[in-house]
Amino acid sequence: MDKVEYMIKSLQKAFYHSSDLTVRQIDWHEGDTAILCFYASLVDAKEVQKILDTIYARLDTEKPFWSETLLTTLDNFALPQAIERVCQGETLVILPDTGKMLTLAITNEVRRNLEEPNNEHILRGSHEGLVERADTNLTLIRKRVNNPALVVKSFTIGQQTNTKAYYLYMDGVIQPETLQEMEKRIADIKIDYFYSIGQLSDALEDSVLSPFPQLLNTEHPDRVVAHLVEGKVVVMTNISPSALIGPVTFFSFYQTPDDYNSRVVVGSFYKIVRLLSFVTAVFLPAFYIAVISFHFEVLPLELSNQVKNDVNDIPYRPLIEALILEIIMELIRESSIRLPQSVGQTIGIVGGLVIGDAIVSAGLVSNLMVIVVALTAISSYVVPSVELNSTIRMIRFPFMLLASLFGFLGIVVGVVILLIHLISLTSLKQPYFSPIVPFQPKAVYKIFLRWPFIRPTVQVTSFQPPKDEKGKNEDTP
Repeated sequence: MDKVEYMIKSLQKAFYHSSDLTVRQIDWHEGDTAILCFYASLVDAKEVQKILDTIYARLDTEKPFWSETLLTTLDNFALPQAIERVCQGETLVILPDTGKMLTLAITNEVRRNLEEPNNEHILRGSHEGLVERADTNLTLIRKRVNNPALVVKSFTIGQQTNTKAYYLYMDGVIQPETLQEMEKRIADIKIDYFYSIGQLSDALEDSVLSPFPQLLNTEHPDRVVAHLVEGKVVVMTNISPSALIGPVTFFSFYQTPDDYNSRVVVGSFYKIVRLLSFVTAVFLPAFYIAVISFHFEVLPLELSNQVKNDVNDIPYRPLIEALILEIIMELIRESSIRLPQSVGQTIGIVGGLVIGDAIVSAGLVSNLMVIVVALTAISSYVVPSVELNSTIRMIRFPFMLLASLFGFLGIVVGVVILLIHLISLTSLKQPYFSPIVPFQPKAVYKIFLRWPFIRPTVQVTSFQPPKDEKGKNEDTP
């Protein structure tokens, strides 16, 4: 067996005889032979042939062709290095006689259009979205920050998959301890196979078992830039359009680019409405259950009589009534997401109307409970973050249980437990409930108000009457 044949068989064995691997012998300069190796699924074979034709045309020149504009490198052949380069989508030309290896960067990766993310719609501002290519995402961010202080560091995650990932920050803006903590957690990641952004999120969060997300997930490049200039760290991978941002606070999940693209008063109003929706989404069903079960006296007399007539025919406790409707809402939501978009919207609307009307007509739930659950669902969908939206829908169930057992006292106990958890939670070791705890008076107003980027200045000038041709004022006698 000659040297070329031995190297071809060694390469085929190293790549487990994969059917999309191309390993073949080609003619080289002055009767020499070479070995061509690449993954057909990652490389365009026609482009490879064009580059080889260009190389053949320049082999007779005195100047080495690899020092020109072909984006090639010439290295000593080593099997581990060859495997790594081929897996990255590069093409190898191996010269057995000299023991050299020529690398051609000819990739043929699938690209997706820069469309607006489906789960982060905005009214004003950029409608570009991140995609599953880190170089494209970095381009979208770099064109918004024309400053060398934007630092991009790369790392590899997954000992077997070798997935490329990046973390970004603004030098001089980010706190050194925040950057050190992020780099420490990245260095501690030990994963064999990386295939989901959720794996990276679990590795970087402070408390994985907490229902509240401690990293902000976004696909909007302008939202990424806004957090970078505030001193946050952004982590992205080459296989997901999602960017993870930290450290964040609870109130970061209620902010949206529309707040700062609209008028000051309008943006402030909707920020307040969005925060109030958290109270409605979490506590409204529990409040209804507590009132019906224990505290009927808090209702006005006319409303109390109406509610009594409405709930007297229900054959079970308000908790069971609320659970039935809440579970039906969750089932409709999940089915509308999993089904095709055209069918999902129909299921969501028709299913809600038909089931809601039928379940009330059958006497299984009251009309007032339908209204409460509908308001709760609408309030939970106001949250701009999908992760926090899921959290809100989940934590309302413990409050419903506490309200059915202890009434208002149970709700108060649940609120205390919730506040203790939020106060003790951290994001990259930064307080999660800041600026409420620890209290920062100068930053609290940013939670509720959209402050002007530039404070307006008003110049007050006194009125001067027009003068006549002699220089006197017209109203001067």
